Amino acid sequence: MVPDRRVSPTRILNPEIRFEVQRAIAWVMVVGLAVLLVHISQSLLVIFGGLVFAGLVDGGARLLGRVLPLGRSWRILIVLILSLAFFLWLFYFAGSSISQEAALLPTLVQQQGMRTLAWLQNRGVSIDLGTVQTLAGQLMSGVGMVTSYIGGVFGGLTTIFLILIIGIYVALEPRLYERGLGWMLPRGSRDDFHITMLRMASTMRRLLAGRLVGMVFEGVLTYILLAAWGVPMAALLGILTGLLAFLPNVGAVVSGLLMVLVGFSGGVDMGLYTIAVYVIVQGFDGYVVVPLIARKTVDLAPALVLAAQLIMGILFGILGLFLADPLMAMIKVALERRSERLEARERGMVAPTTHGA
Repeated sequence: MVPDRRVSPTRILNPEIRFEVQRAIAWVMVVGLAVLLVHISQSLLVIFGGLVFAGLVDGGARLLGRVLPLGRSWRILIVLILSLAFFLWLFYFAGSSISQEAALLPTLVQQQGMRTLAWLQNRGVSIDLGTVQTLAGQLMSGVGMVTSYIGGVFGGLTTIFLILIIGIYVALEPRLYERGLGWMLPRGSRDDFHITMLRMASTMRRLLAGRLVGMVFEGVLTYILLAAWGVPMAALLGILTGLLAFLPNVGAVVSGLLMVLVGFSGGVDMGLYTIAVYVIVQGFDGYVVVPLIARKTVDLAPALVLAAQLIMGILFGILGLFLADPLMAMIKVALERRSERLEARERGMVAPTTHGA
């Protein structure tokens, strides 16, 4: 019998063996992709951070477009100049004093913690000092880490520089990068990809707009109320409260704890006043500010956001903690779009292709 020369010598003729080989290759590719994602996860997070910054810049440019009849590039330039001017003012006029306060904050918090323990012991509460000191050391390490990040925002210059550059390029020509990614997809998936990207961009802008409103409100109001009573480190606590307002759930607890501990360093009256400030700021933000902007922002389950923050914080540190909320919002949009496609396929209809901005 003469062999068929048209059959490749590498072709497996047995269909069962060929199926097993294909399945093994698929598993190898899945494992290899997982390993690759682990190795490039930090880079992917930086790229996502650039997209988040691009959303901020794009949102500011769109807002300026309502009052200034200028081209998009000029509006983006104005947003960048205003942002740079704000940070220059912050670090040149208040940077030195705030940095000193940030360095003193962990020591002050530790002293207040020991005073609280002594007060409890004097009232008959049994406390194991060795265990408490160990926990206090761990807590101060965490507080020191947080304040070091806040006191030296430009500590990770390389990461921040890359995020800024990526964000500026994407904000200037978002359609260029969207078309480039769509071109790499199969032709039948491109329309759905563009719809999903439009929804993600709109969701990102609304999410960040809501976060910025909350940050500015909480930071400024906290500073005004604390400074009016003469609470130490009012400027630092205002900045911390504003920055931590970007982190739902976790930020309010951490900023409130620091505020109260610093307040009690000036006496019982000042401590009670800081508690009142915390309740007023968080209450007004939660019952007035948030409901006003909630209809135009993203509704995410608090427990889901908190879980994402814990996981991202452990894996990627402070950058992962700050990007956990936007990442969950993007995943939600993708899943909602996928659900629409499946429902449309089941009904034999075409999924809607419009989305209100």
